[in-house]
Amino acid sequence: MALIEKDTLILGLGNDILTDDGIGPRLVKDLCGIVKADNIVFNIASCGGLEILELIKGYRKVIFIDAIRTNGGKPGDVCYFLPSDFRETSNISNLHDINFLTALKMGDILELDLPTDLHIIGIEIIEDMEFSDELSPPLREIYPDVLEKVKALVMKCLTG
Repeated sequence: MALIEKDTLILGLGNDILTDDGIGPRLVKDLCGIVKADNIVFNIASCGGLEILELIKGYRKVIFIDAIRTNGGKPGDVCYFLPSDFRETSNISNLHDINFLTALKMGDILELDLPTDLHIIGIEIIEDMEFSDELSPPLREIYPDVLEKVKALVMKCLTG
């Protein structure tokens, strides 16, 4: 029997004890029971910057699911991004502040086996500063709809 290569990672980012910041991990845990394919790995993490590189190296495709807070965003809005949608920041003061694009560039410089097919799904949140393993009430109420929208985007990323 041939070994099946796990070439796709669905990674939920966030801290699941900081209210809505935990929506990424929560969605990935739920998607794990819904999206079925032998070549997909589901994982969660509460890190960023350079630490992300270790998690994503070796995969062909990565779908990040994370909380976002934007001006004018409505709680539960589901947004889709590519890395090219983000601008670099010039405000890096130390390695702890390294942004996503800089981390990817460093991974290329270091010749890490990084994925070339990256997708980012962001969910607009309300509260990410209070300790709770529950979503805020407004987000909790619309969570089933958010899950359906995220599932549709994930399926599109997987087949596209």
